[in-house]
Amino acid sequence: MKFLAKLRIDAFMLGMLASVAVAALLPARGGAADALDWITKIAIGVLFLLYGARLEPREALAGLRHWRLHSSVLAVTYLLFPLIGLALHVLVPSVLTDDLYTGVLFLCLVPSTVQSSIAFTSIARGNVAGAVVSASLSNLIGVFATPLLVMLLMDTTGSATVSPTAILAIVIQLLLPFLVGQLLRPRMTWLLRHTAVTRAVDRGSVYLIVYAAFSAGMVEHIWSGIAPRALLATVAVCAGILAAVLTITTFGSRLLGFSRPDQIVAIFCGSKKSLATGLPMASVLFAGHPVGLIVLPLMVFHQIQLITCTVLAQRYARAATREDRTDLATAGQSAQPA
Repeated sequence: MKFLAKLRIDAFMLGMLASVAVAALLPARGGAADALDWITKIAIGVLFLLYGARLEPREALAGLRHWRLHSSVLAVTYLLFPLIGLALHVLVPSVLTDDLYTGVLFLCLVPSTVQSSIAFTSIARGNVAGAVVSASLSNLIGVFATPLLVMLLMDTTGSATVSPTAILAIVIQLLLPFLVGQLLRPRMTWLLRHTAVTRAVDRGSVYLIVYAAFSAGMVEHIWSGIAPRALLATVAVCAGILAAVLTITTFGSRLLGFSRPDQIVAIFCGSKKSLATGLPMASVLFAGHPVGLIVLPLMVFHQIQLITCTVLAQRYARAATREDRTDLATAGQSAQPA
């Protein structure tokens, strides 16, 4: 694990790549595919039940008072990102295929991450409470906002459409378990204390969703038409999106007069996209479509954002440490007798 850390290779991403490899070698077919579909739906429900159980309602209500910060994060997530995604349509078909562009646009419509946004904010010594509220609010709003944005914007690609009944499916599979988790939260504290168990459920659910998506792709032979050039183009486009959003959130948060801890929240919560939320949504919204191709840009973006934000968080932490040492030295000098 130390070797992987030095290479900045995320173990979570390695698990997803392993899921893709298993799907390539042993795709589910026939009755096994039907059983996998039901197991995946149950796993998604359990995943969002745990999300609901983790969120402290009182903490969320208290943090909502910082409305300028949270509004800026939501604006980046649900206005800036979609605009960038729409603008990138000019890359079709010269750079991106229709299906890959559908995936790029979809990644621009999903909510921010929760766990990693909070973790990076904490490492960078930012406003952790603000990150908890911003990231959680983004995910809660995303249950409705993402399907609506997909319905409004994705017909422009000509390769994926979503019916209004998909919103009902999202409510049943995602929001309902989340609300049940909120109600059962007082009785689930014993489970939430066992972080190894909750982490296993988190990652296991995502691995299962990735396997199901890519397994269906193997059965339908959708990968045979992807050229290496198209994959490299997807990586470059995802890196460009992240660079643009990081630049805008960095300078935008300064222009808005945010404190340094709040700037960190705007940067990390605003620039992130949730693979854990996006994959379940894709499996519901794009039933009958090549989900494996659609989620590929989101998986690529996820890894790029982890590497980039790890470097940024460490840089912010070092800067904060230097500032603290300078403040201590200044205080010590002022305390000396003249």
